[in-house]
Amino acid sequence: MSNADPLELLRLLAARLERLSADSRWARRASGLRGSIVKALEEAGSGDVALERITLLTNRSFEILRAAAREIPDIESLLKKYPRI
Repeated sequence: MSNADPLELLRLLAARLERLSADSRWARRASGLRGSIVKALEEAGSGDVALERITLLTNRSFEILRAAAREIPDIESLLKKYPRI
């Protein structure tokens, strides 16, 4: 993704963070981070955001999404644990 527009990637990450389940322990952190992303995107519209900040927000977004994905149960183990009756 080295050719991707960093702001477009940030928009995509904000959308993914928004879709985290409210049951996830990461949802609250994701919400705060998403607010920071929206603010940075607004500032970028006026040319007032540093690339370093965009990079930090992008990296933190990936960290939270990875952590939230680890909470998703493995469907195979669930099917073994709760077989159909």
